[in-house]
Parts: sequence; structure tokens; C-alpha cells
Amino acid sequence: MSPSSIKIIAGNSHRRLAELIAAHLGINLAKVLVTKHSNQETCVEIGESVRDEDVFIVQSGSGDVNDMLMELLVLVSACKTASARRITAVIPCFPYARQDRKDKSRAPISAKLVANLLTVAGTDHVITVDLHASQIQGFFDRPVDNLYGEPSMLRYIKDNIENWRNAVIVSPDAGGAKRATAIADRLNLDFALIHKERKKASVVSRMVLVGDVSGKTAILVDDMADTCGTLGKAADVLIQNGATEVYAIVTHGVLSGKALEVIKDSQLKKVVVANTLPVEDKKSQCPKIDLIDISPTLAEAIRRTHNGESVSQLFNAEIL
Repeated sequence: MSPSSIKIIAGNSHRRLAELIAAHLGINLAKVLVTKHSNQETCVEIGESVRDEDVFIVQSGSGDVNDMLMELLVLVSACKTASARRITAVIPCFPYARQDRKDKSRAPISAKLVANLLTVAGTDHVITVDLHASQIQGFFDRPVDNLYGEPSMLRYIKDNIENWRNAVIVSPDAGGAKRATAIADRLNLDFALIHKERKKASVVSRMVLVGDVSGKTAILVDDMADTCGTLGKAADVLIQNGATEVYAIVTHGVLSGKALEVIKDSQLKKVVVANTLPVEDKKSQCPKIDLIDISPTLAEAIRRTHNGESVSQLFNAEIL
């Protein structure tokens, strides 16, 4: 890879992750200043030439999601007007991914709107991690690489959970069954499912376990942990059904609202999240939180994209 033909630009959402990615690639971050005017308009200044360069803009859907999204769009537009050869939006946690379908009357499909905004701004390619719904890739008429957190989860389970051979992989809802069964198959473990009923969004009213966890370590697997109400109640259900201990492994640790309180007071032994979102501060407040570094996977995907190599081979070649 020629360092002079690739630029990594960091937005304000997760600069630490961008720094780790650049370090893996052996290059420095491009000089960019992202600020706000007094009226809160986003202002971008790119401090070096990106003409005919392969530009990768790292911006996750964290914190003030609307501001971070607007910042990404302005960065893409600035690179486009500065004659960048190709612009790739590296979005570890895709914003509005949970609004991927019309689930009730007059509901917006906001994930499709975000896809349209990125396309109109000038994005040529998108790299993301564990989309909440894989059909979001079809909202774009540009290439989208949806990287998988599964290999990193498998490594963590094998390296950090002593009794993993006597474990059960558990999906906290029917929607995550495919993800959980894939991990269970790779580890040659049993699978269980929790059926949940919601009174309203993000509030779970009742849970029923389908499967046997008696005398075993239960490992909850999901793509996102927001308020952690689901994980907390799921852990209670699993312990009540005879599980010896409960781990939760998720890709995106949003951890909003009273999430840290819920984790501390729950039966969960560990909540393991990838660093697709900045959670270092929350980790320091809650000893139960552990991190998986996803930057090597993102860096390798960027390198392969830049060199025109297969990105899918990145996962086929994983030694687990």
C-alpha cells in the first residue's frame, strides 16, 4: 500500500478508533478541523490536499447522533468538492439502523433516508459493522461492506471465558437467532432463545426461555445494547432457569439512559462490547464492562478496499 494515496479522516464521534485504525495501517490521520459556528452550524476545514486520493472518513453514530451524521455529510461533501478520487464512509455503528422498516402506520424508514443523504453528499462506498438489519445494504445504490463482529466474539469467548466448552449461546430475542446460532455452530455449543414481549420500544415486559441452560454458562449474543433492559432481564431469566453464570457479548455498546445502573445491579458477570462506539469512559465507571478492539478488522478492510482485494476473504481466512 502506498501511504501517499490513502487518507484517513476522523470526525468527532470516535477519534480514538480512527487513531487505532491509522496506526494499524502505519499512516497518520489527515489534518482536519471540525468545529461549530456560534449558531451551531458545522464547519469543516481540511488542512491538506485530498485531490485524487482514496479517502476514508471514520465517523460512528454515537453521542449526539444527528450532529455526528451532519458532520459526516459535510466531511463527505468537502472531500467531493476537493476532487477526492473515491470517498468511503467508515461508519462502525450505522445511525438510525433500528428504523429499517415501516412497522406501524405513518412510521418513517429513517435508515433509508440516511442512505439517501450519504449518496447525495457524494459517498462512493460504505464500510460498516454488524448492521441491525442486513437489508439496509439494499437501501444504497453504492457498494456497502457489512463487516461481521462474529470472529472477534469467538476469539473473546475462547480466550476469556474459562468454562466456554460447557456453555450455551443464547439469543435475547427471535431477531438475533441467526447470529447466535452461527456462533453456536462455530463453537459446537447448544443454542437457546428468549422470547420477549414489549409494552413499548426499549421496555421489555415479559420473557420466556426456550432451551436448557441448567448447570451451564450462558452467553447472551446481540448486535446492540442500548438501555440494557433486555440484557438485565434476560440474565435474571437465565439464572432462574439454572445457569451458573451469564455473560453478554454485543457489537455496539450504546449504553444510554440507566444502562450502567442496570448492568451493575444485574446478574450479568460481564458485558463485552466492541469499540464501534466510544465506551472507554463508561468502562471506567462500571467494572463489569469489557472491550473488544474492532480496529484491526476495520483497518484490514480499508487496506483490502484500497488495494482492490476481496473483503469477504478477511472473514473466510479467520483462524479461530
